[in-house]
Amino acid sequence: MENSARLRTFIQSFTQLIEQADNDEERIFVDGKKLLSSLIHHDDWLPEAFAKPSVERYQQYLLYCDPLERFSLVSFVWAPGQTTPVHDHTVWGMVGVMRGAEFCEEYERDPANARLRAMGSHHLPTGSVDLVSPRLGDIHKVSNALKDSVSISIHIYGGNIGAVKRHVYDAETGKKQPFISGYTSKVIPNIWDRSVE
Repeated sequence: MENSARLRTFIQSFTQLIEQADNDEERIFVDGKKLLSSLIHHDDWLPEAFAKPSVERYQQYLLYCDPLERFSLVSFVWAPGQTTPVHDHTVWGMVGVMRGAEFCEEYERDPANARLRAMGSHHLPTGSVDLVSPRLGDIHKVSNALKDSVSISIHIYGGNIGAVKRHVYDAETGKKQPFISGYTSKVIPNIWDRSVE
């Protein structure tokens, strides 16, 4: 990690935001999006160990989890052509594309028959930030938009996302099944060792 101070400063700033916002999702999105945009604008801080793709599936590396589990920071690493299932989050989230590009397909569950309705899609180029929450729209499918390159996005969620009980959906029937994603990584970056600075 070349610039651990950048990651440390982001975590400190986001912790202050969470303490001040007092569960005000709108404020978290407005101020948090600025913080995340600034972080992903610089590609000099993500340790190489947390940027490695796998041919088997996309990787979900935990970078930090707030001690009270109010938020978690994760790097998602996508090999060419990799995609998620249709899924939800049940908490607010922000996705910032740091390298490459992603493609997001949004869905809504029809209350009358529990089937999924496609609500649109959008392309997320490097530098863009996307928002999800039960209030704004929480069901989507995300893919690496690049067929020949790795993409990396930095996600921040309103909870310890690897431990949150969520759902995957059958795109045809809308049937949902519970899942807990966990994390690819067994360690997190050491942002507190200032001796190298």
